[in-house]
Amino acid sequence: MTSSAPAGPPARGRFSTTVLDGGREPDPRFTLANERTFLAWIRTSLALIAGGIAVEAFTGSVFDPVTRTVLGSVLLGLAALLAVTAGFRWIQVERAMRHGRPLPLPLLVPLLATGGAVAAVVLLVFLLLRQA
Repeated sequence: MTSSAPAGPPARGRFSTTVLDGGREPDPRFTLANERTFLAWIRTSLALIAGGIAVEAFTGSVFDPVTRTVLGSVLLGLAALLAVTAGFRWIQVERAMRHGRPLPLPLLVPLLATGGAVAAVVLLVFLLLRQA
């Protein structure tokens, strides 16, 4: 007669266990929703990268070099910050769900709003000075 292990979810590897910090497996729908949110932040980051590249590559006749560099740098810096922060946010939300804690407030939202506002102000100042 052979004994079999009790049925249950398969064990996670050491890396996953360390990153996720234990807890109970959440409903897969919540984990997948968290992943979709992460991917939306990554898509936003990729759009900001494309915008930064476009500003540098295609606006030479529109913006002076300093404005172009500042605007492109703001967009690319924001894209990098957003991508890194999205990864950490995914982990924080996953851990909170596993331990039944409230979800953390997203640091991404004020960062994205501030970066977008800075880019808009740079464009606005440029347009106002150009017309004067």
